[in-house]
Amino acid sequence: MGKDKSDSTEAPTSAGWKPVLGLSDEPGERVELPVKAGTLFDQPEPETLMELTVIVPARNEEDCIGACLESLVSQSEELFELGRDWELIVVDDDSTDRTAEVARGCGGVTVLKAGKLPPGWTGKANAIWTAARKARGRWLLFTDADTVHEPGDLHRAMHEAVRHKVGVLSYSPRQIVTGIAQRSLMPLVFCELAVAYPPGKVSDPNQRIAAANGQFLLVEREAYRRLGGHAAVNDRVLEDVELAFLAKRRKLGLRFRYADDAVATRMYRSTGAMIEGWTRNLALLFDNALALAVWRALDIVLLAGLPVVAIELWNAHFAARSLTWLGAGWILALLWVRTVVRFYARVAKSNFPFADCVLAPLGLPLFVVLLYRSWFQHRILKQVSWKGRTYPG
Repeated sequence: MGKDKSDSTEAPTSAGWKPVLGLSDEPGERVELPVKAGTLFDQPEPETLMELTVIVPARNEEDCIGACLESLVSQSEELFELGRDWELIVVDDDSTDRTAEVARGCGGVTVLKAGKLPPGWTGKANAIWTAARKARGRWLLFTDADTVHEPGDLHRAMHEAVRHKVGVLSYSPRQIVTGIAQRSLMPLVFCELAVAYPPGKVSDPNQRIAAANGQFLLVEREAYRRLGGHAAVNDRVLEDVELAFLAKRRKLGLRFRYADDAVATRMYRSTGAMIEGWTRNLALLFDNALALAVWRALDIVLLAGLPVVAIELWNAHFAARSLTWLGAGWILALLWVRTVVRFYARVAKSNFPFADCVLAPLGLPLFVVLLYRSWFQHRILKQVSWKGRTYPG
């Protein structure tokens, strides 16, 4: 996620332009599609589109994709039948495990092999693009293999997008965490995201802040065409955020919110995967990850150091019988209480359970290290790794 920079692109004339979903009477920035207009999708436009195409890119996800697909397939019903009213496509992104086999074992699921990875493309963008060009849905939902969807969330999401007149709708899922490292670190990351990207401002067309979460990204078909599809963000590590920027600049309408009522995800299944994942993302999500690392290091000093100094001052009072030492100790104690209150008020914005928020101070050292590590890899080494592939930072 990131804040939009000023856009000096001159808007085209409005002749012949039609707003997506009636969002605006004025055109957005000039659309420069990576392909000729009208050829974004591989097949000719059918007279009647399906309601929805769900696309799940997957690379070595055998341990979680079964639960994801089960939660999606179970939403097929008489009035919203899989294969008739909507389609579900899994794209196997060169997996070396049983990902494709598990996906083929789910009835109604179409499994595609990702196209050859072109130079400069990220694996995820290439996998999604493989399926998106064949999509037959009026809406396209891009969702990750580690998500679990609540019953009815597909229908509700489409209705929500129409109700709010947006071409792009994205949910921030409820995060499932295990172990002390995840339970203490993840609330810190997500509270910073909530502060940097308030959903209300992200969803406000008059604000330049843009954000989206690729774990649940719903795009209207014509909006996706006007965005240029994933080919327009083919080299971006955070392709979801880049699409959000484009949606705002082109006035397609963007809505973003925390949605524990719709979808949940377990992002990382090991501490090593979590370290690799946040190393890849933190420097891209925050404008100055190094400065944020310094501020969170100060939190460590204040939270751990103030009580120690206060106790030492109180001990000095008892030894020297001085009210001055006692008063100084109480001032530091009150300052520590204020620091604790402000810290937890910030962490509470993460939407994590109370018990996980309580553990958050234990995650501060790791958070500081990951912020620095991410900054170093992006700004100095200028490359990051993810799932066996290396990308430019």
